[in-house]
Amino acid sequence: MINKKILGLLGLCARAGKITFGTDSTIDEIKKKKVKLVIVAEDSSNRTKEKLKKICETYNVYMMIYGNIEELSKSIGKINKAIIGVKDINLASEIKRIYNGGEIIG
Repeated sequence: MINKKILGLLGLCARAGKITFGTDSTIDEIKKKKVKLVIVAEDSSNRTKEKLKKICETYNVYMMIYGNIEELSKSIGKINKAIIGVKDINLASEIKRIYNGGEIIG
């Protein structure tokens, strides 16, 4: 089930300029230690998921597999984006909290 609050928070991050998207730019920002959370679409390729998983483990960045490419892209106002990196620590924490069931009611 897609939680609309997560997609809304991603939109907020995008408007604030606190995201990076696409494989290469997200990996570059992870290496610069600017990304606090990586979201990978469920329907992205297994190769992409594994590549990001290894990089996130190396740089100690939380990674979640969530939503599909169309929904994630629409939430940030872009087309065909399977990978989103959140740079803002507070928004990343809120998204993780909701994703991990921290918001039962709502």
